Amino acid sequence: MGLTLALLATLVSLAVAVVVARRFKAARERAIARVASGSEIAPLAGGAVEYADRGVGPVLLTIHGAGGGFDHGLFFADELMGGGFRLISPSRFGYLRTGTPAAAVDEPDGGVAAQADAHAALLDHLGLDKVIVMGLSAGARSAAALAVRHPEKVRALVLLVPALDAPHSPVATDPTGGSRLAFAIVKAGGDFFWWLIGALGPNMVIRFVGVRPALLDQAGAQERERVLKIAAAIAPVSERAAGIRLDSACPHPVLPLERITAPTLIVSARDDLFNTLPAAEVAAARIPGARLIAYDTGGHLLVGRAAQTRAAVRAFLDEVAP
Repeated sequence: MGLTLALLATLVSLAVAVVVARRFKAARERAIARVASGSEIAPLAGGAVEYADRGVGPVLLTIHGAGGGFDHGLFFADELMGGGFRLISPSRFGYLRTGTPAAAVDEPDGGVAAQADAHAALLDHLGLDKVIVMGLSAGARSAAALAVRHPEKVRALVLLVPALDAPHSPVATDPTGGSRLAFAIVKAGGDFFWWLIGALGPNMVIRFVGVRPALLDQAGAQERERVLKIAAAIAPVSERAAGIRLDSACPHPVLPLERITAPTLIVSARDDLFNTLPAAEVAAARIPGARLIAYDTGGHLLVGRAAQTRAAVRAFLDEVAP
């Protein structure tokens, strides 16, 4: 009897393992297929850069945050800036098909200056002059650096939940154990374990992307689905791990923000689990004429604030870059 039960348990375990393996394989194949097309490679002097070029209208250079890639840049530009732009969306150093040049590893700023120069070189490659620039989260670093180092390239600057310098209250990842585990998995490029915690512990990945689960409970099913979709889109993490490691190793660069001459709009939320509001406030105080929008709620993904943000961005651009 004991042998029969043991055999049955073994067979059940094997069956479960087969189902899990098949589901993971299907999810990974979908993730790879999603990013396998729709981008191009620019052979720049500093190294090849992957980018997408979509749409028509005023040119918007959209710079993704940690865990992203060109696909994230496209998504957040559509969601938070609205349509009607020609979107240029590069994958930053270490993400997807963009390599990590030695300058990004060896420089004390983690390559932020080199990344900004790569943005400028991509615009030159495409024959583009002055463009609107949006930097999201960690992407705000090279977006701001571009405005400092290449002011002739930036028509207007929009920094969303910016991971910039704030000495008195620095940007940091959520300190809970679940977020630390998720962060370790992502840095290691663990595709299976990232898929597994998304399937078994969605609240863990929700906190990992800077949003309090309670906020989603209040926001409703549609916003919960949106945040989980964004978290799932970090897959395949193995294709983004080098960039994530570079972002996490990079100290928050102390940029001469007072040298930025482009009209600037900064948006953050008080309940962002990455604590970007102090950095947003510092940046708004240092960039001449910068405007700051600080929502009381919304978290790092501006939950429930997409429509407000689009309207605010449009009003800003209509005024400063009509």
